[in-house]
Amino acid sequence: MPLRLFDLPEHEPSSFIGFSGNRIDRQSEHRDADSVEQALADPDARLMFFGNGRLLLSVNGGSFDSHFTVDDIRSFAADRSQAVLLGRTEFGPILALPSGADPEALPDGIKAIDFRSINMQGLLDPQGLGALAQGAALLAWHESHRFCGRCGIETHSTAGGYKRTCPNCQTEHFPRTDPVAIMLAVTRQRCLMGRSARFAPGMYSALAGFIEPGETIEGAVRRETLEEAGIRIGRVSYHASQPWPFPYSLMIGCFGEPLNDDIQADLNELEDCRWFFRDEVLSMLAREHPGGLVTPPKGAIAYNLIRAWADSA
Repeated sequence: MPLRLFDLPEHEPSSFIGFSGNRIDRQSEHRDADSVEQALADPDARLMFFGNGRLLLSVNGGSFDSHFTVDDIRSFAADRSQAVLLGRTEFGPILALPSGADPEALPDGIKAIDFRSINMQGLLDPQGLGALAQGAALLAWHESHRFCGRCGIETHSTAGGYKRTCPNCQTEHFPRTDPVAIMLAVTRQRCLMGRSARFAPGMYSALAGFIEPGETIEGAVRRETLEEAGIRIGRVSYHASQPWPFPYSLMIGCFGEPLNDDIQADLNELEDCRWFFRDEVLSMLAREHPGGLVTPPKGAIAYNLIRAWADSA
């Protein structure tokens, strides 16, 4: 029986990856100029506060909560005019605001924790991580796009934070997402992984690179693998994607079919690059490799790619 278009796994691979569990109803067709103020006036509004790559969390024993109330705006030195509306849940509207509070001088029971630690330590549930990714990316875009790229005048946020308008030339600016291809070249027996000098000791991962203007996902997979490892790629298969709030990327995970074996690593990009057989990869995933080699942690799309291949035998 031929493969049909929707003969896919019951659960999307992306649903198992950190930052991908967003369930907020964005209500993108209902964003008005006063959407933020309307949401802030709702007694059920819940707020998330961000600052310097960290999210404020209230800590109660071993539980963490990323939601605060409008009354906390002053406590965290936030400016309500910079709030963005993420959307609504069954409990009410959710907004994100930049916090001006000193992360080292927060009230008792409040911690400012960096995004990676929140993800790796599982401090929030998948829905909370998804909301974090949305809020962090949107606020980062506002911070880096305050001025009109056409005339240089300071722009104003509108449409719930999903548009900035120039009062001088009326140019409209919209939030951007930077696409990144992350790819694992695989055969039935082995896969290609590399390590950067900035990686944790012993960690190897899939190769990755930004998708350039006018380039397809498949083209980026082939180009980046060739540039970084000297490996030519034939067929490319999409696997999963991951919102990545550093600052506003979308990681697009793919498998690639290698057409040659001889690695010619770009040592300006990579510290090392090699082929790994399945048994060795399984020991790395289990943190039992005799040489102390490891894969990226759970929650990373690279882990998901590597795990999916390693378990495919």
